[in-house]
Amino acid sequence: AGGVPSLVNCKRLKVKGLVRISNKTKFVGEVSITNSSDEAKFVPPGEVTGEVDLTSAVGMGVLKPTTVPTSPIDGQKPGTSGLRKKTREFMEDHYLNNFVQSTFDAIKENGTDISEGSLVIGGDGRYFNPDAIQTIIKMGIANGVKRFWVGHNGLLSTPAVSAVIRERGPIWQKAFGAFILTASHNPGGPDEDFGIKYNCENGGPAPEKLTDAIYENTKTIKSYKIAADFPSVDVGTIGKTTVIAGDNSAEINVEVIDSTEAHVALLKTIFDFDAIKLLLDRDDFSMVYDTMSGVNGPYSRAVFVGELGQSEEVCMNSEPKDDFGGGHADPNLTYAKQLVEIMGLDRTGQKIDVGDRKVPSFGAAADGDGDRNMILGSQFFVTPSDSLAIIASYADVIPFFRTQGGLKGVARSMPTSGAVDRVAADLNFDLFETPTGWKYFGNLMDSKALYGGTNYTPFLCGEESFGTGSDHVREKDGIWAVLAWLAILASVNTDPSKPLVSVEDIVRKHWAKYGRNYYCRWDFEGVDKAKATAMMDKMRADSASNTGRTMGKYTIATADDFTYVDPVDGSVAKNQGIRFLMSDGSRVVFRLSGTAGSGATVRMYIEQYEPENIDMKVSDALEELVKIALELCDIKGYCGTETPTVIT
Repeated sequence: AGGVPSLVNCKRLKVKGLVRISNKTKFVGEVSITNSSDEAKFVPPGEVTGEVDLTSAVGMGVLKPTTVPTSPIDGQKPGTSGLRKKTREFMEDHYLNNFVQSTFDAIKENGTDISEGSLVIGGDGRYFNPDAIQTIIKMGIANGVKRFWVGHNGLLSTPAVSAVIRERGPIWQKAFGAFILTASHNPGGPDEDFGIKYNCENGGPAPEKLTDAIYENTKTIKSYKIAADFPSVDVGTIGKTTVIAGDNSAEINVEVIDSTEAHVALLKTIFDFDAIKLLLDRDDFSMVYDTMSGVNGPYSRAVFVGELGQSEEVCMNSEPKDDFGGGHADPNLTYAKQLVEIMGLDRTGQKIDVGDRKVPSFGAAADGDGDRNMILGSQFFVTPSDSLAIIASYADVIPFFRTQGGLKGVARSMPTSGAVDRVAADLNFDLFETPTGWKYFGNLMDSKALYGGTNYTPFLCGEESFGTGSDHVREKDGIWAVLAWLAILASVNTDPSKPLVSVEDIVRKHWAKYGRNYYCRWDFEGVDKAKATAMMDKMRADSASNTGRTMGKYTIATADDFTYVDPVDGSVAKNQGIRFLMSDGSRVVFRLSGTAGSGATVRMYIEQYEPENIDMKVSDALEELVKIALELCDIKGYCGTETPTVIT
């Protein structure tokens, strides 16, 4: 219950039954303690001597932990972004409890004292979040957690969780970790997807060593602990609830915190909000930010309305809903249909006839948990790969980078196009190509602080799947990316008397300097996992025979399965994607997604670099390479289709 008692003056100590003892107890002479009840009773502080019967003593009351028998449930292996399954599966008896207990056991085995500091809990507001939050609080209490920080209304965006862990104080209450309840960009609702992930004390996702330990625990679990009688916490009211054990042996504090405060305060230190406001206030500039009924709605209102003085009309679909309004909160050309139409584009990124309608100068979208972004100009789509490269080239307009001596390192996931590579070579940044998963970027960010290695910060990183961020947190950050683009636009539009320099102007200027990486991703969602796995295995087995093969105008210089050796901790990540690297620098990549809630998703990435021919339609530029990719994988033969559900 809190330390070791004093035995200095104790001649003999006999204990019968379950008891809890603290360092405030002094045993004197001969002591006999008895407890015939089934609850561990607390030996009172102070001097204790003679015979003491605790059977009828007051117990812990609502803080009493209960041990519930259970058994392993198959398939609780966390992917790169936690555990994602159908909501109804999570709602089944013991399912969530097993995973949460396995996580508590793993982090304690890893050396974390969960009785010190705070546990952060929040999520994207999807269906079942409210129930899951109450369960985690009750299980946390039973496992020894004494302080909780819960997002208001249960809401915390994924980057905001990282900000809370890293920034919120005081130091003696600093968070040791967090449970984030999200399935990211997957649909929400009782018949859709739910997810849970654990983030560590650095604010980043649990490393593979920890997720492997969690998974191993799920395979052997026999029971879980829960304070079943602890009252439900009103997460709709900001403030602190303190509950003291009936025997005064423990105190639990559950604080419902402002969801946006820590994150917005951090963003204000990163960007020049005054400069961005001057841009937003121009008569010839307008914008819309579609948060797709996800968690970023409150953050968009806090930043654009509260801090930057803009109209509520800037914030589109900004009320979080547990089913994301029946939509698919994935910020791409296919699913952000409403925004894409407003910005004058179709689902392929091509211009549509808007007649006399005025199209906003700037548009952006966020996903369900607020860590992804899509950037659009007036009738112009910016690919995530180009977005990363352009932010890197303009990094010095962002005070966070400039005042720390400038950007030092950049990283991209392997499937992301090589556009940023050319910027890194030109501006002498350290460059890294990693597997998909933000935890790999986090290791590079923490190289010096946690591992005593090379300092790569300030640091910028991104993924083709609409994720961009820096080392201000240890997650990708959707609203950060939006503000980064607004900072860039503000930097090239300082004179309001001159015509507005547009998003398209900035991108085309970049292509003129660095060339263009024509790029697209085809997603085949909901395919049979066994058949998709067989397809991947066949391509992997044919790597040697495909190397050197000529197909049309292309020669496959290398066919392999991407393996990553982490330069920071030496860990090795294998089977990270089948690659076909052409002799002219073009690429075809295949990955089987590990974070979908149902079925499987095959992702096919196509890239071709053109140093001068920068005005082609993407579909025309990649037409031959797409045909070759479909022949290499034979997805129609294995999965019955070669028509993607999403093209980005």
